[in-house]
Amino acid sequence: MEVNGLPLHVLLVHFVVVLVPLAALCAVATAAWPAARRRLGIVTPLLALANLILVPVVTDAGAWLQARVPSTPLIEQHATLGLTLYPWTIAVFVFTALQWAWFLFFDRPSSPRRPSAVVRRVVLVVLIVVSVGLAVGSIVDVVLIGEAGSRAIWENSFSPTPVKTP
Repeated sequence: MEVNGLPLHVLLVHFVVVLVPLAALCAVATAAWPAARRRLGIVTPLLALANLILVPVVTDAGAWLQARVPSTPLIEQHATLGLTLYPWTIAVFVFTALQWAWFLFFDRPSSPRRPSAVVRRVVLVVLIVVSVGLAVGSIVDVVLIGEAGSRAIWENSFSPTPVKTP
């Protein structure tokens, strides 16, 4: 899979590097900050849905690329770590969809199904804790995968001093 002679993986991976942390941070903001909750609304689960679609595409493009480069331990490590992102993506999507539904259908003053203040407070604390856990986990995973990919490409492949050109 190529675009203009470049592997699709190296192009699409930039979207994942931005959108996965963005969706996770939006989930935290939605849980913890009422103003963000009102502004973001359905945007957060839609970002998470985009990741749910995009991550397997990037992973498949990475597998395509891996079959076309020499195998090294660093590439193997990057490929192995790359497979760990999809479960985080699924978890963030499910969480953001449930969180959106909670605030839309239950935790509104006009909702006839609105639970007691104590239940709302407990759910809010759970949402904050879970969103922070998912954000930390998914962002750390993206960083580890990106670090491994960068090392696989760049380690020992450049000179620390300028190279003389003929």
